[in-house]
Amino acid sequence: MSEKKIARVAPPYSFESYSHIIEPLKEEDGGGYLITFPDLPGCVSDGESIAEALFNAKDSFNAWVSARYDMNKPIPKPTKHGETAEAIQSVQRLPRNLHASLVAIAKAEGSSLNALITNMLAESVGRRNSHI
Repeated sequence: MSEKKIARVAPPYSFESYSHIIEPLKEEDGGGYLITFPDLPGCVSDGESIAEALFNAKDSFNAWVSARYDMNKPIPKPTKHGETAEAIQSVQRLPRNLHASLVAIAKAEGSSLNALITNMLAESVGRRNSHI
């Protein structure tokens, strides 16, 4: 197996521009913390502490950007909170009574069912993320 030297390039956006998710790893997985970047598929890092994981993540970020540049692949623009990322369609089965309640709330608020559910999900995710 041969090794390829990849030149380090300056990223078009700073490390701090990208959101990241820090998750504790289970003891059976070695413990510590895992960091992933939603905007950078495959860019991950870990460490025994959050500080170490962040330190290692900066190196992983730079290596990831350099490798993408070397492969002539685009570097995704960071998605900021509040920006609209490319929407996806999700199908979810609901009990009839829950669906009826949501339709009634949407009608009372003068909004679409889709907008109501999206807002409710966003509020819930925001509350959960505030505890992390």
